[in-house]
Amino acid sequence: MDRRHFLAAMTATAAAPFSALAQAQTWPDQAIRWVVPYPPGGGTDVLARTVAEAMRQGLGQTIVIENKPGAATNIGAQQVATAKADGYTIMSADNAVLAYNEHLFSKLPFSPEKDFTYVGGLSRFPLALVVNPAFEAKTLQEFLAYARANPGKINYASPGNGSPHHLAMEMFKARTGTFLTHIPYRGAAPAVADVMGGQVPCMFLDLASGLPIIQSGKVRALAIGSAQRMANLPQLPTLAEAGVSNSEVFAFQGILAPKSLPAPVTQRLNAELNKALASPAVVKRMQDFGMEALPGTPEQFRAMARAEAKRWGEIIQQAGIKLD
Repeated sequence: MDRRHFLAAMTATAAAPFSALAQAQTWPDQAIRWVVPYPPGGGTDVLARTVAEAMRQGLGQTIVIENKPGAATNIGAQQVATAKADGYTIMSADNAVLAYNEHLFSKLPFSPEKDFTYVGGLSRFPLALVVNPAFEAKTLQEFLAYARANPGKINYASPGNGSPHHLAMEMFKARTGTFLTHIPYRGAAPAVADVMGGQVPCMFLDLASGLPIIQSGKVRALAIGSAQRMANLPQLPTLAEAGVSNSEVFAFQGILAPKSLPAPVTQRLNAELNKALASPAVVKRMQDFGMEALPGTPEQFRAMARAEAKRWGEIIQQAGIKLD
């Protein structure tokens, strides 16, 4: 390389950080795209729209929700992983992208560890073990006694292979030494309907969609997979209280962006996200869904997500579950 080209290259390299800083100082000056890897109308979509509206006020720009369902959230995640890292593309990411899919699929078109910027946590909500009201077990201890006396004779429902509900039961089986037969459905609604109708006796049900169903008595909750009892269900024991230790099971969500997002943009997004999580509209929505907000730093969100990936990877490997 001659001296002229060397100086040009050095100038360009030195200018790059200043260019990124200047871009970050004017960000955002256009609408932001928020990818939701699920169809419209579900809990993830509703929460994203609620939080987006609260963040819009602080950012001064419209946030457009773009639903990109399919391939166990991999379609939406791949689009974000390969998008330009300019702060104008973010996504809702849940257990699938953050903790499960790297273990469920032999090959992913992205790496959850290397191909994203972690912006911050959104929420988490526990799953409860529920049974049809006519099922003979009234407590978790009675359920375990029945399951151990009838190995393989109890079916359980889930919204599909690899869902949090499916993997929660696999963890439960591993912790309790029981054998229950999985009946996967195409979505939560038909699975819950069959448990309420008695076609399948039990399932793990997330509070985001299941709280009203539990409170109405259409299913009976035996225990909940949270660290402490829930304010909305104060009489319901945790799995640990009921004798099943090391079995906390919850779904969680956060916001990702493409890797190498400029630090000032990440920090601004994180700050606006944390403010939104404390806003009255978002607080009420989360209370209605039985959710717990997850404010914090990008580093805290990444650490939690990677710890969950390790924890669930062991369960998935032990159960031999694959989606390809």
